Amino acid sequence: MTTTLDTLNITKPFLQKAWEKSQFEHPTPIQTDAIPAILDGEDVIAESPTGTGKTLAYLLPILEKVDPAKKDPQALIMASSRELVMQIFEEVQKWGEGSGISGAALIGGANVKRQIEKLKKKSPQVILGTPGRVEELIKMKKLKMHEVKTIVLDEGDQLLVKEHIQTVQSIIQSTLADRQVLLFSATMPENTVEIGRTLMKDPQVLKVGRTPQKQSKVDHVYVVSDRRDKVKNLEKLSRIKGVKGLAFGKDIGELAVLTDKLEYNRIPVGLLHSELNKSERQAALKQFREGKSNLLLATDVAARGLDVTGLSHVIQVNIAEDENQYLHRAGRTGRAGASGTVVSLVTPSEEKALIRIANKLNIKLSKKTFYAGEMVDAE
Repeated sequence: MTTTLDTLNITKPFLQKAWEKSQFEHPTPIQTDAIPAILDGEDVIAESPTGTGKTLAYLLPILEKVDPAKKDPQALIMASSRELVMQIFEEVQKWGEGSGISGAALIGGANVKRQIEKLKKKSPQVILGTPGRVEELIKMKKLKMHEVKTIVLDEGDQLLVKEHIQTVQSIIQSTLADRQVLLFSATMPENTVEIGRTLMKDPQVLKVGRTPQKQSKVDHVYVVSDRRDKVKNLEKLSRIKGVKGLAFGKDIGELAVLTDKLEYNRIPVGLLHSELNKSERQAALKQFREGKSNLLLATDVAARGLDVTGLSHVIQVNIAEDENQYLHRAGRTGRAGASGTVVSLVTPSEEKALIRIANKLNIKLSKKTFYAGEMVDAE
């Protein structure tokens, strides 16, 4: 019997088996568009909202093409955050089960000697990493790039920025000229597309929107208060039964203040930002995923690409700077058609800016307030 994967030329038995195990009925639109192009060896620039299956859109064709008999890296997947790299690594392990294909995660902040040992011992075919650490290992001649045929830039708009662009260019240039470059992101500003083109050969540009059905399952609400009362509202939200919320703050300093105030009031919270070390970040995520805290405070960079099952609320302690940032934040909940709520905690002056963003995105906003420990209509 022909499966939906056969129609996309994904034929390896281990992938068919993993697909059946996952109980996915059909490939998503971005998978249907991207997989054939990637299998044909084309360079691809792909924009698709968070939660629409972007990771599998590049991972399935990569695993289809990798030769497990060759003990050299054949694909490199890069992301800007350690959390996202580890998340993709878990997907490689899950979808590559029983294939003889192994992966290695190379992230900054981790022990470099241990990573070198891992490269020697495991001879991984799929490398996942943050650009700084990948470049470091290439320069040390510990990571060989001559067999790498495919390079993926996941959340590419975060990689093709001033801090990373030279490193990314250097890594791409360390491979042979017949390489394939894939650029994926939930939002793709025009300048990212232009920079991407300079690293590619005549790329296919794919843009897939979220289906209205999936979008309608996410409620967008806001609560107006003075700035000093935002932390009280965050506390009230965290006490509502069933809330598992990811809260976005403006910067590390603000998140530290919020954490101190919440912990003083005996609210268990996790914290995620770039200045924490690897074990601190892992502990915060583990605690949140296991339900020992129901609130995770994060900066936008630290939460990029983060996938937490059953996330009920995204909370904006500071409103998004623009509609792209709003979409990235909102995309953490309501994934793959699940329901969710985006709550913006705003001052009276921020209310107007939030309404402007919602109008641009054609999002219906509801004004709420807190009453008897619940969030109710302000009217």
